[in-house]
Amino acid sequence: MSNPKIVIVGAGTAGITIAAQLQLTGRNLDITLIDPASKHYYQPIWTLVGGGVFKKETSERDMADFIPDGCTWIQDFVTAFDPDNNKVSTKASGDIAYDYLIVAPGLSVDWDAIPGLKEAMSKPTPNVVSNYSYDTVDKTFPAIERFKQGGTAIFTHPNTPVKCGGGPMKIMYLMADYLRKNGKSEGSKVAFYKSGGAIFGVTKYKLALEKVVKRYGIDCTWKHHLVEVRGDENIAVFENLETMEKVERSYDFMHVTPPMSAPQFLKDSTLGNAGGWVDVDIHTLQHNKYANIFSSGDCAALPTAKTGAAVRKQAPVVVANILAHLDGKSLEAKYDGYSSCPLVTGYGKLILAEFDYDSNPVESFPFDQGKERYSMYALKAYGLPEMYWHGMLRGQM
Repeated sequence: MSNPKIVIVGAGTAGITIAAQLQLTGRNLDITLIDPASKHYYQPIWTLVGGGVFKKETSERDMADFIPDGCTWIQDFVTAFDPDNNKVSTKASGDIAYDYLIVAPGLSVDWDAIPGLKEAMSKPTPNVVSNYSYDTVDKTFPAIERFKQGGTAIFTHPNTPVKCGGGPMKIMYLMADYLRKNGKSEGSKVAFYKSGGAIFGVTKYKLALEKVVKRYGIDCTWKHHLVEVRGDENIAVFENLETMEKVERSYDFMHVTPPMSAPQFLKDSTLGNAGGWVDVDIHTLQHNKYANIFSSGDCAALPTAKTGAAVRKQAPVVVANILAHLDGKSLEAKYDGYSSCPLVTGYGKLILAEFDYDSNPVESFPFDQGKERYSMYALKAYGLPEMYWHGMLRGQM
């Protein structure tokens, strides 16, 4: 096929990384990215923004500066897929035809799924906050600072997939550390309500995090999912996922990780599984029904943590397998489920969890990554952002 047209839906971490790597192959490819956003965000740093370490502006760049040279950018919304006729529909630009399609629009953060949440977060000085939006992340640390008289601080983890499975607990450790450093632990209670049954899914890091939880005296409640916020009363309503009973808990501060799901236009398409996640082979990342469609990133139906680190390993697999398919060869590149969660456990402390589909540790450094280290904290805070902007999004790693 001469000059094949490759359309990438989504110009987030996965979309731009794959586009950049495709360009670097030197092949004669016609690459189009479709994404309505004018800004690109390095979301992993939002934990440290919420913890008062950085300003949120450090996470933001102009999207135009990261569209790879030679690629076309259509700044528009995709509204529908027509895989049987090899085209996607857009809100303002009509139908876009393709020879190969890469689906990488990320996921949706479902703020409206919890009644009362948006109202509680919109107060002038909210005590209900969330790091999961650029517009809200800078409200977290001021709320932590206002927590001066003690009380109950609640942190939640929903019963849906989320961006980085360790994300909901990182800000909890930072707040617990802040309270200790500022002599506010007495009279304060830090409580974690998680829909799952353990602090982490990989045994090595689970055992390490249990020690962190014990050190801070955090009260963990499993199999509980936040279903309502009554902000005027400072009441959080949880559903016990074993008994399905509703339980009410009072709070003085609450950080909410909202439910997340596949974007609606994926749910409405024939590309997704029952949950709307793109139905791909978990190793080749090729769609299980449409051979000229691939997927990467948070929208893909892959049984591993949804992280930028996962995309770093997925992107070259997508690139290699598209080129192999284009050349009529078998798809030899395989993704093993690698993901990474840099688990901030306090100011200057981090456990770097790296693992595969089988929950086996797959560590990059020649030391025990199950131990808290400043070096790994520095890597997250200073090294990884530079690698992201100047390496990964340029197709260099």
